[in-house]
Amino acid sequence: MTKLGSELELTCPSCRASLVVDTNLRRVVSHREPERTDKPELDEATRILAAEAARRDALFEQSVKAEKGRGDALDRRFDEALRQAKQEPITRPERDFDLD
Repeated sequence: MTKLGSELELTCPSCRASLVVDTNLRRVVSHREPERTDKPELDEATRILAAEAARRDALFEQSVKAEKGRGDALDRRFDEALRQAKQEPITRPERDFDLD
């Protein structure tokens, strides 16, 4: 892009982006972000993908174990409630019209 006489090229102090400002229009006419320093290399892509797959598998296994344990806990609670219900005496429920 050719530069006009009324254009200034500035660097943003916070993000280090290159800005081209037209003084006649009083607007930014071009914006170019700086190169990232933390971008991964292409040869590291397989390692990154493998690490993410391993993390997903670990999370899935953890959720499977939690679900299996959840069913056992519910079975224990049900058995305990059933034992308590068998120990309580059977009483006839009172109804409002029986009290008259």
